[in-house]
Amino acid sequence: MYTKNPSPHGEGFFVVALLLFGCIVRLFPPKRPCGLDELGAASAAPFFVLHKNKCWCIVSWTLLHRVSTSSRGPIDTMKFILGTKGRMTTVFTEDGRSYAATVITAGPAVVTQVKTLEKDGYNAVQLGAFETIPSRVNKPQLGHTKGKAYKVFKELKKRDGTPVAGAELGTTVDISAFAVGDKVTVSAITKGKGFQGVVKRHGFHGGPRSHGQKHSERSPGSIGGSGGRAGGRVAKGMRMAGRMGGDRVSVRNLSILQVLPETGELVISGAIPGHPGTLVEVRG
Repeated sequence: MYTKNPSPHGEGFFVVALLLFGCIVRLFPPKRPCGLDELGAASAAPFFVLHKNKCWCIVSWTLLHRVSTSSRGPIDTMKFILGTKGRMTTVFTEDGRSYAATVITAGPAVVTQVKTLEKDGYNAVQLGAFETIPSRVNKPQLGHTKGKAYKVFKELKKRDGTPVAGAELGTTVDISAFAVGDKVTVSAITKGKGFQGVVKRHGFHGGPRSHGQKHSERSPGSIGGSGGRAGGRVAKGMRMAGRMGGDRVSVRNLSILQVLPETGELVISGAIPGHPGTLVEVRG
C-alpha cells in the first residue's frame, strides 16, 4: 500500500522517527500468532524514500500467522481422501435450494510410507486405499505394506514442501475429517473419447453451409503451413484432430453437501470428471 505524505518542513526528523518505528516492529514482532484478519499496525513494516522534497511511505504487510504442528492435530484432520465416483443426484437444502450433486464412495486410507527430505529428497506421505485380498497383489507390494494389500497408492505433498504434521505409519484417514460446507478440490481422469475432430475437440465452427460446400462442414480448414506463419512446417500447438479425453482434471471450489459416515459416502455439489467408478482425489 502506497501513501503520499508531503513533508516540506522537518523531513529529516519525521523520516528518522518513522524508520525507527519500522525497525522496532521488525526486531520485536508480536509473540502471539495472529490471523490475516487480526493484522494491524503491529505487523506493518514501513519503508520510506525521499524524492523531490516529498516523503513516500511504503508499507509492506507481513503475514504473521504461524500454525504450529500441535494446532494442526493428527493427519486425519487433514482433508484428503481417496474414493470412487458414483451416481449423480439432487440434494435439497434446508432453505429450499436444490443442487446437482455427485456421490463419492470414500473408504478409509492408511499411511503406508512417510517420505522425508533427508532420505527421499522431498517430504510426502503415501496413502494406500481400497484394501483387497493378498493374492491379488504382487510380493514386492506386500512387503512394502507389511502384508497389507491395497489397490491404489497415492502421494500427498504440501505445497510449501514442509513435512506433513502427525504422519505416522498405519494412521487411518477417513471422511470424518470433512464437514458440510467445506470447499474441496476434486481431481480425476476424464472419460476417454477416442480420436475426435476439431469441432468436438476444440470447438471449431466448421466451414460455411452455403452452396458449393460439399464436404467442409466439419473440416479444420487451412493450418497455415506455407511460407508465412510457420515457414513450411506445422506450427507448435496447432489445434488439430486427435485423441481426446483421458486427462487428469481438477475441479475447484466444490462444496460438500452431505457427509454419510454410515455408508462411507461424500455428497459433493456439481459434476466431477470421469465415469462411474473412476478413482477420485478429494482435497480440502
